[in-house]
Amino acid sequence: MATAPKRKPRATKAAAAKKPAAKKKPNVSKEELLDHYREMLLIRRFEEKAGQLYGMGAIGGFCHLYIGQEAVVVGLEATAKEGDQRVTSYRDHGHMLACGMDPKGVMAELTGREGGYSRGKGGSMHMFSKEKNFYGGHGIVGAQVPIGAGLAFANWYRGNDNVSFAYYGDGSANQGQVYEAYNMASLWALPCVFVIENNQYAMGTSTKRSSVAPDLYTRGEAFGIPGEKVDGMDVLAVKAAGEKAVAHCRAGKGPYILEMKTYRYRGHSMSDPAKYRTREEVQKMREEKDPINHVRDMLIDGGHASDADLKEVDKEIKAIVNEAAKFAQESPEPAEAELWTDVYA
Repeated sequence: MATAPKRKPRATKAAAAKKPAAKKKPNVSKEELLDHYREMLLIRRFEEKAGQLYGMGAIGGFCHLYIGQEAVVVGLEATAKEGDQRVTSYRDHGHMLACGMDPKGVMAELTGREGGYSRGKGGSMHMFSKEKNFYGGHGIVGAQVPIGAGLAFANWYRGNDNVSFAYYGDGSANQGQVYEAYNMASLWALPCVFVIENNQYAMGTSTKRSSVAPDLYTRGEAFGIPGEKVDGMDVLAVKAAGEKAVAHCRAGKGPYILEMKTYRYRGHSMSDPAKYRTREEVQKMREEKDPINHVRDMLIDGGHASDADLKEVDKEIKAIVNEAAKFAQESPEPAEAELWTDVYA
């Protein structure tokens, strides 16, 4: 004989009256929000200008823009201290600006001029700054990841509490050398934050078609490396996750993986028409998830700044970028003797 189904318990008045908890507002100051806004806007306006100069023929070779991904590097740089290092891929202009490199020197390098950070010989993908502990800009997909582990090894060997940030994309996450770096970093408990900038398209291939694992940060589990997925379009969420990862590394607990779910608005490079996705998809991200507009809304809604205030900030940033472009175009080309400098033999 079948038993009668159990009756659901009647909701009490207290349960019925219970409402979902209100979303906790981030504990962030006006100064911090304005700083994040300025940093992200500088990257956005710089990249827009770089795109213009490329179209004019002032920038040669490859050029990969960071437009849309600004919250990732700005949020993580907010967790770094003096002595920390960073290394990234060829989509690197934003990282240079976020760690404090001079926009004039970066733009001059893009245009191949003497005033550039690598004296005009590195271009968009290969410039460095020892002063800012920026170790490139690397054109070989995924090659920067073991270098990031190597920088962390140097910190471990010297016995300091510095951390290295190794940035790479969802396409690079499939490279074998990444897993070799994971293994060594975990084996020696190296202080390295592995940052996957998952902009969802490796060149033109969606991660849905290129990765059997939907969450790339879980690939560190086999090596005992903890990690998490983060909203890479929210600078405050990035910073919060970065603080957790950095504290883990500085405490001697080994590496940490952060998968930043972000999005690039432009093609893979300036030569990519990005026909593998719809305009509607890009527009939806711009309207609903833009990292700069998100902070802008927080500033205005919180009464920290008016629309006129933020227009003035934009005006100041545009002046900095225009000055950088002017410097780059007026800086002389490298002398022929530069062909023989910075070589091994």
